[in-house]
Amino acid sequence: MGWLGSLFARTGVAVRGALGRRDGRAVLLAATGLYLGTYLWALRHLTLSGTGGVDVFIVDDPVRTALIRRSPFLFEPVAVVEAGAIVYLLSPVNVAIGLALGLLVGATLAVSVVSWRGPDACRIGAGAGTTAGLPGLLSGVACCGPQLLVVIGAQASAGLVAALQWMVPLAVASLVGTLLWVGSRVRIDPA
Repeated sequence: MGWLGSLFARTGVAVRGALGRRDGRAVLLAATGLYLGTYLWALRHLTLSGTGGVDVFIVDDPVRTALIRRSPFLFEPVAVVEAGAIVYLLSPVNVAIGLALGLLVGATLAVSVVSWRGPDACRIGAGAGTTAGLPGLLSGVACCGPQLLVVIGAQASAGLVAALQWMVPLAVASLVGTLLWVGSRVRIDPA
């Protein structure tokens, strides 16, 4: 097994070990849910603009509509769900993207719990495990760049808008790199 295979194997052991603990699973679920909610809010697919009633609307051809790209890594919603003040635009592809990013963040933070709770089990120090998840978490919101430009009212050149299409792949690469780095630093002692 080469260096890269060993890196993935150590990270896999660290992730399984972290998710074998109750606090690791709780961190994974909480971080993934929080990230997904924030992702959908940043896309403006989850808002507090409802009229107070309960209503559901589904488009005529949801499968075809779900695959229509509005911009890179942003797809058309297929349903509107309103419940009280909450309005949710359901876009299965956007949910899948947000969930995948959220799971990467959650797994990194769950492994980080191992280093934070037991710094002697890590080769990176007591605080490094928790802070290792921050670059990935911060880079994960980059996918909402076009919407953030609209929200803050910035005048963006065509070059800047074109560069934003690379933010989601860069966020994924950063999250995977962070997970591999943290996961490879956790020492797993045989039981």
